[in-house]
Amino acid sequence: MSNIDMIKEKAANAEDMARKVWLAGIGAYGKGYEEVKGRFEALSTDSNKLFDELVVKGEKLETEGKDKVKEVQTKVAAQTEIETRIETVRNKLGLNNTDSDKKIEELSDKIDALTAAVAKLAAKPAVKKA
Repeated sequence: MSNIDMIKEKAANAEDMARKVWLAGIGAYGKGYEEVKGRFEALSTDSNKLFDELVVKGEKLETEGKDKVKEVQTKVAAQTEIETRIETVRNKLGLNNTDSDKKIEELSDKIDALTAAVAKLAAKPAVKKA
């Protein structure tokens, strides 16, 4: 084999090696792209699944919340009705605080008037009978 043949063979080997390095780089890029694409698709699927689960959970909580609000509204309405009935009974029996205060004030005024009348009577001299 001549030097020229050896140089040509080494050049061909070098060219073949450079081509293989080039192809390996492209292959690595392609493999990385496929892995990233696969991971992205998995994440996308997982995130869609998670989103759907969160929507279902949110709907459940919304329903529970509405039920709780209705329950509280019913209790408040019942309590208000009871308080209204109690107030009506208190008014009919004369136990209303405003009425009691008013009655006490009226009685106090009457006592003051009677005390004044008794004081006037006590101040008059006694008339002697013959």
